[in-house]
Amino acid sequence: MAARFLLHHAPKTRSLGSLWLLEEAGADYDLHWHDTAAGTHRRPDYLAVNPAGKLPALVDRGPAGDWAGVVVTEAAAIAAYLADALPEAALAPPVGDPARAAYATWMAYGPGVLEPALADRAWPRAGEPPATAIGWPSFEKAAQRVEAALERSPWLLGERFSAADVTVGGLLAWITQWGIWSPTPNVTRYVAALDARPARQAAYRKGAAPA
Repeated sequence: MAARFLLHHAPKTRSLGSLWLLEEAGADYDLHWHDTAAGTHRRPDYLAVNPAGKLPALVDRGPAGDWAGVVVTEAAAIAAYLADALPEAALAPPVGDPARAAYATWMAYGPGVLEPALADRAWPRAGEPPATAIGWPSFEKAAQRVEAALERSPWLLGERFSAADVTVGGLLAWITQWGIWSPTPNVTRYVAALDARPARQAAYRKGAAPA
């Protein structure tokens, strides 16, 4: 019987975060490998899965394997979906838990604030946009909010590791490795703690190249 989840994946793409989440959750999954250099993510069969032609995409076959056409795209959406679909993994506070408010905020903060702020930093605009035209500050200011949260706790939700640490922490870990940003001591500690997680190490190992 096929695994419940099928992840469309290629090394060095955002799908690594989705693979990490699957490992954190102890989920039953298969990998469909893509070769971005060969453009397999632009072929008609994959565009039928994700019309944007981006990775990752997650197919959920359902607990009994009888679902068809259930697809989640966008890395942050996949993270939120998996955390809710697999509550036994405790990767998200349940609805009704007060911590759900902070969790929801952080889940949106990665793709909605940190990523566009990073893009502005990496590829500066020709001119400053009007202050009311964009919904994010400079990357430095955006990262300060993460730093402030980590002054008090090891994870974004305090003592509780969550999918938000994958979406936000994974981005910070990546740009630290890229070398375009010098993290503060708290973020350095945070990234080291993320890198030490067995599930993240397994994701790097399994997601590096097809077996």
